[in-house]
Amino acid sequence: MGSFKIIGGKQLSGEITPQGAKNEALQILCATLLTPEKIELFNLPDISDVNNLIDLLTGLGVKCNRHDRGHITLQADHINLEYLKSKEFRKKASSLRGSIMILGPLMARFGHAFLPHPGGDKIGRRRLDTHFIGLQKLGVEFETNEEDNLYSFTTKNGLQGAYMLLDEASVTGTANIVMAAVLAKGTTTIFNAACEPYLVQLCNMLSRMGANIGGIGSNLLTIQGVTSLSGTQHTMLSDMIEVGSFIGLAAMTGSDITIKNAGIAQLGLIPEVFKKLGIQLQIQGDDIHIPAQEHYEVETFMDGGIMTIADAPWPGFTPDLISIILVVATQAKGTVLIHQKMFESRLYFTDKLIDMGAQIILCDPHRATVIGLDHQHILRGIRMSSPDIRAGVALLIAALSAKGTSIIDNIEQIDRGYQHIDLRLQQLGASIERIE
Repeated sequence: MGSFKIIGGKQLSGEITPQGAKNEALQILCATLLTPEKIELFNLPDISDVNNLIDLLTGLGVKCNRHDRGHITLQADHINLEYLKSKEFRKKASSLRGSIMILGPLMARFGHAFLPHPGGDKIGRRRLDTHFIGLQKLGVEFETNEEDNLYSFTTKNGLQGAYMLLDEASVTGTANIVMAAVLAKGTTTIFNAACEPYLVQLCNMLSRMGANIGGIGSNLLTIQGVTSLSGTQHTMLSDMIEVGSFIGLAAMTGSDITIKNAGIAQLGLIPEVFKKLGIQLQIQGDDIHIPAQEHYEVETFMDGGIMTIADAPWPGFTPDLISIILVVATQAKGTVLIHQKMFESRLYFTDKLIDMGAQIILCDPHRATVIGLDHQHILRGIRMSSPDIRAGVALLIAALSAKGTSIIDNIEQIDRGYQHIDLRLQQLGASIERIE
């Protein structure tokens, strides 16, 4: 088990480039199962969640040629479905939430599959109903083997297009259903579909492979099934969560940082939400420059009410940056109510920030009131553990701004989503090292 040792309180400077998008990469990798032809991918993030999914796919028989860290060619021309019954597969799939998205492609192409309950962050209840109900509407039947913790999926007459109104705009649920529907017979209509940029990227890639998808970028998708798909090339977007994390890092440490190739057009409300905390951002082409600021002051609503920042389905503010926003608010001037609507355990890491000296009232599992310290009272370094990917990086940002030395344990959680984060932060002047 590794840890980060961080000496905080240093002002950073320089340029940093975000990695390829993690959440997009997991969808795109699963989509390679839809064709026996080669898929060439670029700007793939070198993180454990992505690498573990590639390892799972190679276990299934997918040929993998890794040209360099972010460039890979995959070919799923000989798939070993018996591998799905193995203990090795169950172990790998149950530790990776992204594994759920192999289900749609496997059902579309082969008509049966096995899958354990997938893993991932422990940030509250993350149900699979949207995946299963959507696939059921396409003709998938499933049974549960409680003893082996294994789902068995079959279809009697192949997948058939259907109309469905999703009960929630789940990104992975929408992706799974879309990947199944592109090879189903007839027309599939998905209302209340997720429309995040990563889902748009998936649909555009499938279209280049020969899929017939209408309404891309909206919450109403119409898919005309085709009989087969071909190979293609695809490049991942910049990871918007990393972009937001680096904005927060610059603000908390009073640093002058430029985020290169930030993918401005796909960031949605992210820059505007940080501006609500008083953080200055300068858009320079596709780069974001955050100048050094000694202070940043929270805006209030027009009626004078306390600023509330909440997550919402796209084009709302992404829930993956709520932890970062909360940490940044601890050193703002003013008060912010943070409302995490989607996951009931994501705010529990605030106890560690309180131990560092932050003024936070955890109102309930979904809401926290943050009273900003305006850099008048600097956080202090402590030893803590990363509970999940996003909270882990939020704590890392807090530690970099704190006085003294911090130790963050369980950094395997951070490595799941952030590519060589210690080495990249060192290039900005951060005092961070990986220890055992």
